[in-house]
Amino acid sequence: MAEETIKVTIDGQEFEVENNRPLIDVINEKGFGVPSFCYYADLELQASCRMCLVRIEKMPKLQASCTIACRDGMEVTTQSEEIEKAQRAMGEFLLANHPLDCPVCDRGGECELQEVIFDWGDVEERFNESKNAHPEKFLSPIVANDQQRCILCKRCTRVCHEWMGEDAIEAGNRGVNTVIGTYGGWLNCSQCGNCIEVCPTGTLLDGVYRHETRPWELDQTITTCTYCSDGCQLSVGSRGEEVHRIVARDRYVNGINGEFLCIKGRFAHEFINHGERIKTPLIRYQKGGKLIPATWDDAVAFAAGKFKEAKNPGVVASSRLTNESVHTLKRFADECLENASYSVSDTYDLGPFFANLSAPLSTHKDIRFADTIVVFGGDVDEEHPLTAKQIRQAVRNGGAKLILVNDTPSRLSHQASQFIHVNPGTVEAFVAALADPGLAGTAAAKMGVNASEIDRARETANEAKGDLILMFGGDLGPEAQSIAASLASRHEHQNVKLHPLAGYSNSVGASDMMAGRRNIREVLRDCDALLIGGSLLDEEMASADLASKSFVAVQELFLTETCEAADVVFPAASFAESDGTYTNNDGFVQRVRRAIDPVHQAKPDWMITSLLASQLGVDFGYSFSASAVFRSIADSVEAYQGLRYPDLKDETRPVQVKHRLSSGGDLSREMGALRDRISQFPDEAEKITEEPRIGHKLHRVTTLTGKTSQFHLLENGNPKPDNLLVSPLFQFNLDGTPKEEEKEEETSAATT
Repeated sequence: MAEETIKVTIDGQEFEVENNRPLIDVINEKGFGVPSFCYYADLELQASCRMCLVRIEKMPKLQASCTIACRDGMEVTTQSEEIEKAQRAMGEFLLANHPLDCPVCDRGGECELQEVIFDWGDVEERFNESKNAHPEKFLSPIVANDQQRCILCKRCTRVCHEWMGEDAIEAGNRGVNTVIGTYGGWLNCSQCGNCIEVCPTGTLLDGVYRHETRPWELDQTITTCTYCSDGCQLSVGSRGEEVHRIVARDRYVNGINGEFLCIKGRFAHEFINHGERIKTPLIRYQKGGKLIPATWDDAVAFAAGKFKEAKNPGVVASSRLTNESVHTLKRFADECLENASYSVSDTYDLGPFFANLSAPLSTHKDIRFADTIVVFGGDVDEEHPLTAKQIRQAVRNGGAKLILVNDTPSRLSHQASQFIHVNPGTVEAFVAALADPGLAGTAAAKMGVNASEIDRARETANEAKGDLILMFGGDLGPEAQSIAASLASRHEHQNVKLHPLAGYSNSVGASDMMAGRRNIREVLRDCDALLIGGSLLDEEMASADLASKSFVAVQELFLTETCEAADVVFPAASFAESDGTYTNNDGFVQRVRRAIDPVHQAKPDWMITSLLASQLGVDFGYSFSASAVFRSIADSVEAYQGLRYPDLKDETRPVQVKHRLSSGGDLSREMGALRDRISQFPDEAEKITEEPRIGHKLHRVTTLTGKTSQFHLLENGNPKPDNLLVSPLFQFNLDGTPKEEEKEEETSAATT
C-alpha cells in the first residue's frame, strides 16, 4: 500500500513527502540540515537537547523539529537570525560543564558536539563557574566512562532499553549533577558497546581501543562480521597493517545493522594481529613427530604428494570461510581428487531447510516491521544479537506479536505475546502440531503444555495482517527442519517469510556452495586423507579419529585441536586480510574486504587450495583474483547466477540470492519419522526454570574471542574491581582472581 504524500515548504522550496514523517528527517534528507544530539531515528523521542529548532508558520514559538510530524501545507524555516541565536545559546549551555580538551579526547576528530559547535555554536564561554569535574572511570572491562563530557542526550540509555532490553545504563542524580552510570557502578550486561557507538561525545569509551590512536589516523575498510550469521556490516579501522578498532558507524557504512553491533563484532578483533597466529607452513614428517616450520613450496608439494597416494580422500570446509574458499574446496574435491567426498563443519546442516523452502527468506528489515513473529527454539539473544534487536523493536516500537517456543526462559521471553515453555528437547513437537493439527494433543502432552496454547499460537499466526515471520534454530532435526520450511504453504493468503538461525558467518553460503555434500561424520569416518579448511567443531573433533588417518592437512589461523592432529598446517588469512563474500541468514551476499595485508606468511584459504590444485596439475583459472573466484561461483551455483562484485558494492542495497522455492513435495516420510521421534519423548520431564545469565554464550572464550583479554574476565564472572579508575586487566588475572591476593599469598609463603 502506497504511503500518502503531502506538500511541505522548507526555506521557500516545496517538496512532496510522506505524511507524518518526522520533520527532522525530511529537513536533513533534503540537504538543509539542522543540528541535533538527542534525536536518533527509530528510537523514542527525547527532545532534550533543543538544538534542532525551526520556525513553523502559524506556531507561536520555535519548535524542536524532532517532535513535529509533517503535515500538508506546512511551511518551515530552518535558517534565520532568531534560530541561529537560539542554537548558539543552547550550544553554550552544553559547554557549561563540558571540558574543552578536544586534542586529548578519544572522540576528538569524530565528535558530534565538536562538529556542531564549530558550525552552530559560540567559541567563547560566558560561564565563569567551575565545571563539574569527574575522573575517568571504568564501568566494565570493556566500557570506560568520562562523566564530565556527557551532554545528557540519553541515546545510550535508550538503545540499552529499546535495542537490548537490558536497562543496564541509566541517568542518575538531578539537574546539573545528572550523570550517566549504572546501578552499583558496574555493568553486568551483554557488553554490546552500542552505548559507546551512539554516544555523540567522548563520554563512553571503548576499553579495548581506548588511547591507542587518533580517529583520523585510521584507514577505514567496510567489511562483514566474521562471527554469527546476521551479517552485520563493519568499518575496520587499521593503521600500519594493524587493526585497532571496529565500529559500525553510519558515517562509514549504512548496512543492515545501522550502528548496532554485538560484543564480539565490536570488540573481539585482537585475534587478527595476535602473536599466536601461525607464521609459516608447518609439516609433521612422521606420525607422532613435531610440526616443523617449512616453506610454502615444500608444504604444498608434500601435501599434494600425500593426496596423490590417498585411496579415499575427503574435504571439509568450515562455515566461517568465505564463499570463495568453500567453493574452491568443493572444486578441489571434484576436480583434483576425482569426486571425493566433501562436507561442511557447522552446528547443523541447512540442507533439509533449503530443499523444502516454501517462501523467501526474511530480511532483518522484514523482522523489524513484521506483524507476527514465531520463533521455534534457538537462543536468539545470545547467538543472533541483531535478529534479537530487530525482534525487540518490532514488539516494542511496532506492536508486533511474538510467539516464542523454547525450553529455556530468556530476556526475549519477557517480551513475547505468548511464551510456550516446553519440556527440554521437545521444540520439534510444536512444529509437528502446526503441520498436523491432529497431533496437537499428543505434542502438547510431550511438551508439557496445554493443547490450547498451540491452538492460540496457530490462531495468532493465522490472523497476521502483515508479514508473518517463521524463525527456527538448531533445536530442529532434519525432518522437523523440512516441515518447518514447508509451513508457508499452509498460509497461502498471507505474506509468510522464513528465517533460519544459522550457526556461523557463512553457514548459508557454505550450504549453497557445497550442494551434494555428505554428512560430516560420514566423511570423517570413511575418508583416509582429509583437507580441512578451518577447524572442526568440538563434537565433530570428539568423533573424528584424525590420528588414524593416513594424512590430514589443515588451513587455519591458530594451532587448534584440529591442527594438533594435522600432518601439514597452512597459515590462513583472517577475514580482515581477505577479499570475498559471506551469505547471511537474510540470503544477502555481502562483501568481505581486505583491510590489511595478510600477517606473516598467511594466505586466503581459496588461494591455499588453488596452490594445492596447481601442484596436482589442475588450474582453476583464478589468476590469484578473488573476483575471478566469485565469477566461477556465479557460473556454477544457480542461486548466484549473473552476480559480480560490482553488484555488491553498495551496502545500503544488499543483493539477496535467489534460492529455488519448493513446489510442495511429499513430506509423509519426514512427518512419519518426526512422529516416531515425538512418541519417544518422555511423558514427564522437569522444565528449565532458571534464566541463564546474560552473556552465557556471547562471552564464551573461543579460539578467536579468547585473544581479547577482556573476554576472559567476562566469562569468569565479570568481577568488579575495588578501584574503578584503573583498568580491571591491571587488577585481575584472566581467570578473575585478584592480582593483589596472589601477591599477598606469595609474600605470605615467602615469610613462612
